[in-house]
Amino acid sequence: MSTNVLFDLPGPRTRLRNNVLTLLSAAVLLLIAYLVIAKLGEKGQLDAAKWEPFLRGDTWTGFIIPGLISTLQAAAVAAVLAMAFGVLFGLGRLSDHRVIRVFCGGVVEFFRAIPLLILIFFVQAGPATLSGYTVSVPAFWAVVVGLTLYNGSVLAEIVRAGILAVPRGQSEAAYAIGLRKSEVMRLVLVPQATTAMMPAIVSQMVVLLKDTALGWIIAYEDLLNNGLKQFAVNYGNLIPSAIVLALIYVAINLALGWLAHRLERRNRRSRKSAAGPVTPPSAIGTGGGRSGGPGREAVATME
Repeated sequence: MSTNVLFDLPGPRTRLRNNVLTLLSAAVLLLIAYLVIAKLGEKGQLDAAKWEPFLRGDTWTGFIIPGLISTLQAAAVAAVLAMAFGVLFGLGRLSDHRVIRVFCGGVVEFFRAIPLLILIFFVQAGPATLSGYTVSVPAFWAVVVGLTLYNGSVLAEIVRAGILAVPRGQSEAAYAIGLRKSEVMRLVLVPQATTAMMPAIVSQMVVLLKDTALGWIIAYEDLLNNGLKQFAVNYGNLIPSAIVLALIYVAINLALGWLAHRLERRNRRSRKSAAGPVTPPSAIGTGGGRSGGPGREAVATME
C-alpha cells in the first residue's frame, strides 16, 4: 500500500466507506437545512415583507451603519490597548526580577480566569458600588476596558510563548557578542517571535471583534444592539436581522483574516525566523514552558 509521510493512504475499501459516509453526512445536513427553512417559512420569517426593510437606505443609515461604526470603534481602541497590555505583561513574565515576574503572572492569570461579561459589568457598575457615589462609566469605555483586560491577558501569553518559541541559541549567540538583554529582546527575539505570533494574534483579534457584541447587555449601541434590540423589534423580523448581522460579522472577520494573512506572508518573506508558529490562544496553557508548533523551519538571521 502507498504511504504518506504522516499516514497510510486509504485503500479502495476505505475510500468507498469514506465516500459513503460523506454522502450520508451531506444528506443529513441537507435534511436539517430543509427542516429549518420549512419551519421558518411556516412562521413567516421568510416572507418578502420581513426582508424588504433591508432594501431601504434608511435602514442602513439609521441602524446598521451607525452600529457597525460603534463596533469597529470599540474593537479598534480595545485592540490597540490590548496589544500594548499584552506586550507589557508578556515581557514582564519573562523578567529576570522575581517580583515583576510574579506580579505580571498574577495579573495575567487573574484576568484570563474572569469571564469577559463579568469584567464589563464590573467596569461599569464597580466604581459606583465601591465609592458609594453615582459614578457613570460610559458604555463605550466599559466595553473597551473589559475587552482590553481579558484579551490583553491572552495576548500576553501569546507574546511570552512567541518569544520562548525562538531557539535558545539565538539569545545565547546575542549575549556572546556583548548585547544586553534589552538589546537581545529588541534586535533578536522580538523580530523573530513576531512572525511566529502573527497567526495567534490575528485569531485573538477576531475573538475581540466578536466579543464587542457583549456590549449590548449594558446598552452599548453596537451592531448587535442596533440590529436586533432596536431594528428587529420594530419590524418583527428577528431571524432575517440575525442572518444579515451574521453575514456582516463574517465579512468583517474574513477581511481581517485576509489582511493578516497578507501581512504574515510579507513578514515571512522579509524576515526569516527559526521559531515555529505559536499555538492558538484556545490551546495555550497557563503554565510556563516553551510553546510553539512544528511550523516551517528556516535559518534565523541576526540583524
